[in-house]
Amino acid sequence: MNTVLITGTSSGYGRETALHFHERGWHVIATMRTPRPGVFPESDRFRVVELDVTRPESIAAALEAAGPIDALVNNAGIPSMGVFEGVSMAHVREVFETNTFGVMATTQAVLAQFRERGSGVVVNVTSSVVLGHMPLTAVYKASKLAVEGFTSSLALELAPFGVRAKTVEPGACLTTNFGARLPNDVPLEEQVPAPYAAFAKKSMADFAGQDVFTKESDVAETVWQAVHDTTGRLRFPAGPDAVRLDQAK
Repeated sequence: MNTVLITGTSSGYGRETALHFHERGWHVIATMRTPRPGVFPESDRFRVVELDVTRPESIAAALEAAGPIDALVNNAGIPSMGVFEGVSMAHVREVFETNTFGVMATTQAVLAQFRERGSGVVVNVTSSVVLGHMPLTAVYKASKLAVEGFTSSLALELAPFGVRAKTVEPGACLTTNFGARLPNDVPLEEQVPAPYAAFAKKSMADFAGQDVFTKESDVAETVWQAVHDTTGRLRFPAGPDAVRLDQAK
């Protein structure tokens, strides 16, 4: 029976993806920075493991606890919205530590077992912001575009060993916390420099007023498809708005 390790499963896309794989008979290693009871149903095919992707020792401990895996889904990430002029460089580094370097570190930690076995797949969850032009996401988009570039090159390196690498690009989901808050839990409007206020207000209204959005189940199903894809396809938009952005490119 196959085993998947998924990062960032405490809520949102990660939790839904973990449930999706479990319902289809997989063993699921569901990781989160602060494990807590009640997130998942009791099952001998569910294991919750502590993992902070910004700490090498946490990555090593989680993979040792997990044992051999067949798929890694790098879903853990932190949101960032705001006018770049008003964002601290400390926050920029925090975003990259989780969204970019954390993905790279966790991926690197599993590659030897995949290569030696001659099978395995890494799926990196990015965002539909890489598909179009969205204001107020400069830092977030940069962190996710870096993962897209990383994965495209990684896929070529791994192919001779029978190992695959993919990206899943979720659209906008109103039931996750992406647009709700900026660093330090300060509301967006309090972190926008005054000269940008009208622009930011209109941008957020345009975002909220779009006619289609992504559901967590869209992302879970797309991750499932990416894990099982053997056609060489690299990128998988997830959700109707992401698909529309991708088709408009």
